[in-house]
Amino acid sequence: QVQLVESGGGLVQAGGSTRLSCAASGTVFTLNAVGWHRQAPGKQRELVASITSDGSTNYSDSVKGRFTISRNNGKNTVWLQMNSLKEEDTAVYYCKIPGPLGSWSQGTQVTVSS
Repeated sequence: QVQLVESGGGLVQAGGSTRLSCAASGTVFTLNAVGWHRQAPGKQRELVASITSDGSTNYSDSVKGRFTISRNNGKNTVWLQMNSLKEEDTAVYYCKIPGPLGSWSQGTQVTVSS
């Protein structure tokens, strides 16, 4: 059993920054890629950032240059640093291990207020 426990989020001013964390238990975390997804009300869930087991990263066009995904395998943790936040970034954010059997975190709300 793999569990992903997410923390962070909350209300942030437009142009500000915040950081989310995703901690994994019950797995060899160094073997797993991790993705950050978000879902806004009335919109499709989308992948915004991912990181491979060797640290390679990828970002959606909407967040590239503003968000940074990083990991510390020794701490079994992946972070999403979000800078220059926009109102359109408001969503529930989830972390997930890729694949149909991958575990989702519980989700955390990020609200950006202009």
